[in-house]
Amino acid sequence: MFILVDDEGRENEGDLVIPAQMADSKTVNFMAMYGRGLICLALDRKRVEELDLPLMAQNNKSRHQTAFTVSIEAREGITTGISAADRAKTIADAINPNKTKYDIVSPGHIFPLVAREGGVLARAGHTEASVDIAKLAGLNPSGVICEIMNEDGTMARLPDLIKFAEKHSLKIATIADLIKYRRVNEKLVEKISETQLEISSYGHFTAHIYKSKIDNSEHIALIKGDIKGKKNIPVRMHQLDFMSDILEVKNSPKNGVLASSFQVINNAGQGAIVILAKTSKQFIT
Repeated sequence: MFILVDDEGRENEGDLVIPAQMADSKTVNFMAMYGRGLICLALDRKRVEELDLPLMAQNNKSRHQTAFTVSIEAREGITTGISAADRAKTIADAINPNKTKYDIVSPGHIFPLVAREGGVLARAGHTEASVDIAKLAGLNPSGVICEIMNEDGTMARLPDLIKFAEKHSLKIATIADLIKYRRVNEKLVEKISETQLEISSYGHFTAHIYKSKIDNSEHIALIKGDIKGKKNIPVRMHQLDFMSDILEVKNSPKNGVLASSFQVINNAGQGAIVILAKTSKQFIT
């Protein structure tokens, strides 16, 4: 078990975190006694769908879009469901690949959370972080988390968390460090196709299509000439803009930028234009 801290601009809180397959009654009891927050089970979307767990709110208006499902309980092997042993049993059944939706009932005393696809690179929350860490450790992609509160009922901030960690011999990690680690060590895009293009006024380009592993958005790299191993070649990183690039609206701030980039690279005889898709749901604004 360890403490996971997010940044000051977000919740500025610390959670007790443990990979779910390692959570036993002692873990649950420690979280209840010393963490004092809500004990939640972070699951990936695949497992949530296997258990057929509906979201608690279909129209999520919470500040950080925390994706709670309905609360759950193990169907068999428990009593009232609230004891540390009962909650540990519910957690174990919920993550057991040999258990199905028929082994879980609702409502209950464990609160599942759905981790967003892409993990902390898509949403920098404790839910995604706990699942990411379990995956990186080669464990079941799930985690048990509990917010840490002070004895007076206020939320524990970093100075409080440092004292808490020292008292209970726990290590502290940050979501920011996890994000940095994943960005450095993981390949975040995959090439899905390549084709040859003749672009009006600018000649021959090779188009390389890539898909993001984070949000499935597709991006294109247009390469002119043989640029492998070469230095000081012209490169344009361009986010696709509907108004300027498609409609060519004259008063658009980016009007003509893409065309100018093509002209520069065509004149140089080599170079690259990387066109990045707009990843938000808003296509025009």
